[in-house]
Amino acid sequence: QVQLVESGGGLVQPGGSLRLSCAASGSIFRINAMGWYRQAPGKERELVAVITRGGNTNYADSVKGRFTISRDNAKNTVYLQMNNLKPEDTAVYYCNAAIVTTPLSVLSDYWGQGTQVTVSS
Repeated sequence: QVQLVESGGGLVQPGGSLRLSCAASGSIFRINAMGWYRQAPGKERELVAVITRGGNTNYADSVKGRFTISRDNAKNTVYLQMNNLKPEDTAVYYCNAAIVTTPLSVLSDYWGQGTQVTVSS
């Protein structure tokens, strides 16, 4: 019953900015870590950024200083602010979340459907 819905992708010129959002809904007791992954054509899926429930963050070296991950626990939503975008950032971006659905359940991994980000002039 849990689903992650992403939004905010699109076409942007190099040097531009985009803000991705991912909202979790359904049977949710608690969301622990949330993150963003991306996959470009011909490449493996890679971790972009991760954030814990308490707000600790980690970034891939390729996006440090340009991307910022944040979350709103009250809204079950994670964001990815992407600045100074480069053509090599072009990929499908996927939201990921570790979710406990009931007080007695264990963590389960959930994925969004993906949103396309294209950086091109």
